[in-house]
Amino acid sequence: MPHQPDTSSSDAADVAARSAARNTDSGPAQIPLQATDDPAARKAASTNALAASMPHNSLKPLEHGVEGGLSTNAGLTSEPDHPDTLASTLSEPEATAKTGAGAAPGFNANTGVLDRVRVDSTGQTLTTNQGVKIADNQNSLKQGVRGPVLLEDFILREKLTHFDHERIPERIVHARGSGAHGTFECYEDLSDLTIAAPFQAAGKKTPVFVRFSTVQGERGSKDTARDVRGFAVKFYTDEGNWDLVGNNIPVFFIQDAMKFPDLVHAVKPEPHHQMPQAASAHDTFWDFVSLMPESTHMLMWVMSDRGIPRSYATMQGFGVHTFRFVNAEGTSVFVKFHWTPLAGTHSLVWDEAVKISGADPDFHRRDLWERIESGAFPEYELAVQVFTEEQAESFSFDILDATKIIPEELVPLRPIGRMTLHRNPDNFFAETEQVAFCTAHVVPGIDFSNDPLLAGRIHSYVDTQISRLGGPNFHEIPINTPLAPVHNNQRDGMHRQNIPRGRVSYEPNSLGGGCPFQAGAVQGFMSVPARAQAKEEQIKIRAKPEKFADHYTQAKLFFESQAPHEQAHIAAAFRFELSKVTVPAVRERTIAMLRNVSDSLATSVAHGIGMRTLPAALPKAIDNPAAPEVDQSPALSLLARPGDGSVKGRKVAILVADGASPDGLHAVQAALLEQGAVGRFVGPHIGPVALSDGSEVDADASLENSPGFLFDGLVLPDGEEAVAMLSRDGHAAEFVRDQFRHCKPILVLGASQTLLVESGIPMLEDDSALIVTEVGDDEAVQQFLTALGQPRNFARETDPPVV
Repeated sequence: MPHQPDTSSSDAADVAARSAARNTDSGPAQIPLQATDDPAARKAASTNALAASMPHNSLKPLEHGVEGGLSTNAGLTSEPDHPDTLASTLSEPEATAKTGAGAAPGFNANTGVLDRVRVDSTGQTLTTNQGVKIADNQNSLKQGVRGPVLLEDFILREKLTHFDHERIPERIVHARGSGAHGTFECYEDLSDLTIAAPFQAAGKKTPVFVRFSTVQGERGSKDTARDVRGFAVKFYTDEGNWDLVGNNIPVFFIQDAMKFPDLVHAVKPEPHHQMPQAASAHDTFWDFVSLMPESTHMLMWVMSDRGIPRSYATMQGFGVHTFRFVNAEGTSVFVKFHWTPLAGTHSLVWDEAVKISGADPDFHRRDLWERIESGAFPEYELAVQVFTEEQAESFSFDILDATKIIPEELVPLRPIGRMTLHRNPDNFFAETEQVAFCTAHVVPGIDFSNDPLLAGRIHSYVDTQISRLGGPNFHEIPINTPLAPVHNNQRDGMHRQNIPRGRVSYEPNSLGGGCPFQAGAVQGFMSVPARAQAKEEQIKIRAKPEKFADHYTQAKLFFESQAPHEQAHIAAAFRFELSKVTVPAVRERTIAMLRNVSDSLATSVAHGIGMRTLPAALPKAIDNPAAPEVDQSPALSLLARPGDGSVKGRKVAILVADGASPDGLHAVQAALLEQGAVGRFVGPHIGPVALSDGSEVDADASLENSPGFLFDGLVLPDGEEAVAMLSRDGHAAEFVRDQFRHCKPILVLGASQTLLVESGIPMLEDDSALIVTEVGDDEAVQQFLTALGQPRNFARETDPPVV
């Protein structure tokens, strides 16, 4: 008899542990400890134990206020139980004369084989590149806990400067982008609030260039990754260029720019194997954010449908930080900027986003280009939240904290203008790739707050552009040049384009008649002299204000403000991301963090990743945060901004096959085109398709090259012969199922009801987006167009899907 393997439970667990430890994209809910003689399984168990030894960041409560800033603590450390735990790879023993045998623990050699440059930081303190030990790696140096960040902070500057130069030549973040030209038109004269040039008269128009982007991925990555989206607008004003550099989410992961390199290092592909690309679903990201509880609010947004927008034209934008408006008298008020798409806020569903990324990784770039080329110009309304320092002091949160929003119920939005994107670039590299945005590019009438994250960006962006665009003259690249005249004493440098006349390049001077001369306070840019006053003495300190310690109230507000299907999507996103994490202790820490937001959310996610018992909630950095002014904000749901009902720029698949009835097909296509949408004939193949009356249509897409998930809606044809042909093509069934699963509108004409039955589509009584009709029903076509312009019918959705 052949040998029968031993299938005892302990052996089975051993085999399971050995097998699971060999995967890099997922892992079991718990790592068995039996297989400690297997290097991979031992490393997995040891890594989990090391992570579990730090269940939360116990230093977080000590980071706030003067006392915490004056007496910072040594960082948390844990000892691994085996040297392999901290190794990049188990293949270290496979030495060559070049690679050597691995780094000595805690030692940095600098001679001989590559071991001379390997560094192991076990048991070592953080230092600068000059070997100076860093006492506080959490906070920038400020003039008081709410004061401005100081230029003397050499640690911050060294850290950001090094980070800015880590990629050659693409952007370190926001590398994958798309751009367009347009115009901003002001609604009213805002000179009572600001002297900023775009807002000085009703109807005043300012040229703009906008760049949308993902954050994590490289230039060749996919458009539909779950990620934050950049939303950067360059205003070419008559007072100089103003860059409003924001995101499609109004908050951020961190509160201080000191942590930005750490955040991006954590979310980028893991350095030992460079996986995964354009994805946060991996160990290092979740290890970092679960130790940085201020990230919780941002995680709610990114794990929501906001992280996978339908298009750039249906995506909000935010300035993120608190800025200032300054008027002619020098009086300032705080301001936050909001872009709202007139087409409404619409997103993809995860199954759809994953499929699109394989079929068309340029989905968003293509959509933006095609909308503009076809005249369906994307439009966005700019609104502001304006409030005083006195109001800011009264809020339960700190307006300098980039992880917080100001609920619209507290400070309503005030629409002040509209932006229309109406011209595609002539050359992607010359314009979209070389455009240089910087938060430091402001004009008179716009000023900064003391937000410590904003302060770091003011420094970092200029430094990045110098590295990426080859030198200090990036402002002379045509896409970056202002409409306002430029006169200064800057000279020389790489890629200089201007040719200045004369012998003078300094100020003051007499040999040039004193020119160019400073404009003075009446005409020139002046920083607001009065800043938000800190309650403590203005000492130089590394610390955060006390209100920064409330990490969960607004995360809870966001989750509680979502529609039921949106809450389900958030849970599913966390479930997917954490299922890709290979270290169970990191998952457990994240679930513990989520318990401070919603026990129902934490339970749902934990159940989905095989966690049988919930961990205790993470300790909070502050036990009794201030009571929030708002417990629920409907404006935080995507459903709050459905848009104007327009279908401009939408794409609809009209399935055709030999024998299809022409009745209805041409009428639907004409009705779509009339309203700015595109109806594409999709057949079993591209080219002529014979209709039942002997005429032909030319299918410009096929079931094979243009799958259903690439379209916003579906029309199924009448005609028994055509329906029979489509029934024999598996692609057609997939087409119908994807449209239904992704909650999109479907117009079913005559005989094609058979396709619904064969595809397993349930006929739901409340499904207003599934229209079954006979040919020639104009009312049904109008019902389809109405459904196409509305949010999707999420009443269809089930988890797991039934279709």
